[in-house]
Amino acid sequence: MAQYDVIVIGAGPGGYVAAIRCAQLGLKTACVEGRDTLGGTCLNVGCIPSKALLHASHQLHEAEHNFASMGLKGKAPSVDWKQMLSYKDDVIGQNTKGIEFLFKKNKIDWIKGWASIPEAGKVVVGDDTYETKNIIVASGSEPSSLPGVEIDEKVVVSSTGALELPKVPKKMVVIGAGVIGLELGSVYKRLGSEVSVIEFLDVITPSMDTEVQRSFQKMLTKQGLDFTLGAAVQKVEASKTKAKVTYKLRKDDSEHEVDADVVLVATGRRPFTDGLGLDKLGVAVSERGQIKTDGHWQTNVKGIYAIGDAIDGPMLAHKAEDEGMACAEVIAGKHGHVNYGVIPSVIYTWPEVASVGATEQELKNEGKAYKVGKFPFMGNARAKAMFASEGFVKILADKETDRILGAHIIGPGAGDLIHEVCVAMEFGASAEDLALTCHAHPTYSEAVREAALACGDGPIHV
Repeated sequence: MAQYDVIVIGAGPGGYVAAIRCAQLGLKTACVEGRDTLGGTCLNVGCIPSKALLHASHQLHEAEHNFASMGLKGKAPSVDWKQMLSYKDDVIGQNTKGIEFLFKKNKIDWIKGWASIPEAGKVVVGDDTYETKNIIVASGSEPSSLPGVEIDEKVVVSSTGALELPKVPKKMVVIGAGVIGLELGSVYKRLGSEVSVIEFLDVITPSMDTEVQRSFQKMLTKQGLDFTLGAAVQKVEASKTKAKVTYKLRKDDSEHEVDADVVLVATGRRPFTDGLGLDKLGVAVSERGQIKTDGHWQTNVKGIYAIGDAIDGPMLAHKAEDEGMACAEVIAGKHGHVNYGVIPSVIYTWPEVASVGATEQELKNEGKAYKVGKFPFMGNARAKAMFASEGFVKILADKETDRILGAHIIGPGAGDLIHEVCVAMEFGASAEDLALTCHAHPTYSEAVREAALACGDGPIHV
C-alpha cells in the first residue's frame, strides 16, 4: 500500500498548486486526477480556452473596425472556425503539458482516476488504496443549470460545450449575465452571431460596483449584445438543430419566447464532490454543497482539508491557488494565510473589467466615510492611440486615513492594472502613496495614478 504525507484530490489550479507547494516543503505528495490531462476545468474547459477565443475574436474585431483607421488597408480576414478551435486546443495542450512537467520536476505522483475517501488517512482510486497523513480536497466545481433546462452540450450547452461548437451559430441565447455568459457571448458576437442575454436580476454582473455595471452594459450593448433583464427563464425546448427559450418578465409576469440555434446556460457553478464519500465520512457540507472548513482549511474530520471551488468564497482560480499554497504551509507546520479582502476579479471582455476590495454600495451599507478618485481613459494618451479610450479607473479611499479600500477599472488592460492596487492594499497603502509613485509614460497605468491623484487635490490630465 503506497503511503504519502499528502494526497491532493483534483489537479485544477487549487490542487496542482497545493501539490507543488507541498512537494517544495519536503512532503511526499500525490495528486489524483480523473481527466486525461492535468489543469482541471480552468486549463481544459474554462479560463484558458476561453481567453484563447477571446484573443482570437478580438483580433478579428480590430481588423474589421480599426485597421483601416491606422492605414492598414485590405479585406478583413475570414473566420476559419476549425483552425481557431485548433489554436485553442494547442493553447490548452501547452498549458496542461506544462503542469505535467512541473509534477515530474517536483517528484509528485499523478494517480490517474477518480478518488473516494473511505476514511481519514485513506484514498481509493479504482482498485487501489493509498495511505496518507493528510488529504486536500480540491475537486473544483461544475456548471449548474435551471429547472426545465436540460443541457445536452449540442444545442443547449454549458461553457464546456460553448468552447467546442461545430460551427458559429447564427443566433445564440445566453442565460445569465455573469462573467462566463458575457465573455463567451462577446466571443460569438465578434464572430458574427446574433447574441441575446437573458438575466434574472435587473442588473448584469451583480457583485460589481453599480457605476461600472451601468457603463459596462452600455458598452456591450453598443457592441451589439442584446439584454433582457429581470427575466425568469421557464423552459428551454430543444430539437436537433434549434431551441426555443420561454421566459417571464418579473415586472409584469408577461411570458415571452425567443428562438436560437444555440442556448448557452451560464447560470453559475456548484461544488463538484460527487463520489468522494463525504456523507459517510461525516464531513460537514453547507446547504449549497460547499465543504465547511475552519480558518486553516481543515474540515471537521481531522486530516482532511478542502480548498477552492469546493468551499465557500468566490469561484476564482487564483483564490484556489492562494488557498492551495496556504493549506500546504499549514500542513507543513508553517503559517498559511490568505487575505480574502484583496482578491481581484476580472472579466476578459473588451474592454476588460477588474475590481478588488469594497464597492461603493458596500461602503455605504457599512456607513463608512470614504472618498472617490476617478479618471477616464479618454484622458490617457496611450489609450487614445490604441482605440481604447472607453472606461475609467475608480479608487475608493478612507476619508480620514486615505487608505485604499477598493478599486474598480473598466478599460484596456484592466486585468493587469488592478494588481498595482492589490499590492498597494496588501501593504496598507494610501491613495497618496500611489499618486506619488512615478508611472512610465505613455502607459495605461498612468490612469491608475491619476485616479489616485483624484482622491487628493485632483488629477492632472482631465
